[in-house]
Amino acid sequence: MPLRQADVLQGAMELLDEDGLDELTTRRLAQRLGVRAGALYWHYPSKAALLDALADRIIGEMLAPPPAEGQDWADRLRELATRARTTMLAHRDGARLLASFSAPPPNALAFFGSLLDALRSAGADDRAAHLGADVVTSFVNGYTLEEQARQAAVWPLEQRDATFRLELDIVLAGIRTQLLDG
Repeated sequence: MPLRQADVLQGAMELLDEDGLDELTTRRLAQRLGVRAGALYWHYPSKAALLDALADRIIGEMLAPPPAEGQDWADRLRELATRARTTMLAHRDGARLLASFSAPPPNALAFFGSLLDALRSAGADDRAAHLGADVVTSFVNGYTLEEQARQAAVWPLEQRDATFRLELDIVLAGIRTQLLDG
C-alpha cells in the first residue's frame, strides 16, 4: 500500500506523543512507517514542513464552535485559552512545537481570528483586538511551555489549573483596563 501524507502525519504525531520533539527524527519516523527516509519527502519537503503540519493539526484541535448567544468576551477568551492549554498538554512537547512553527499555519490564523472576534465583540478596535489576542496567545503558550518543562510530577495538576485560571484572569483584567475601558 502506498504511503499517504495522512499516514506520515499520523506517524509523526504518534512519535511526538510517545517520545517527544527531540526524538522525532525523519529517520525514526521512516523506520516506524516501514519506508526509507526519502519517501517522507514526497509528502513533506523538509522536517520543518512536517513540524509545521503537526503544529497545524494540533491547533486545529483547539478550534472551538462559535460562541453561545450572549457569551461575554472574557468568557470566550477564557474558553479559548483553556482549550489551547488543554490541547497543548495533550501532546508531549505540544507547547514547544507550537512555539516553533516557521509561519502561522491556517489553523493558527483561524484560532487567532477567534480571539480577535471575541475582543471585537467587546468593542475593541483592530489595534486593541490584535494586542489583546497577542497577549492571550503569548500568555497561554508561555505558561504551557513552562508547565510542560516542569513536568507534572513536580507541579500537581490541580495547582497548575488553579494558577492558570488566576493568571489568565489577571491577563483579562489587564486587557479590560488597558484596551477596552480606555
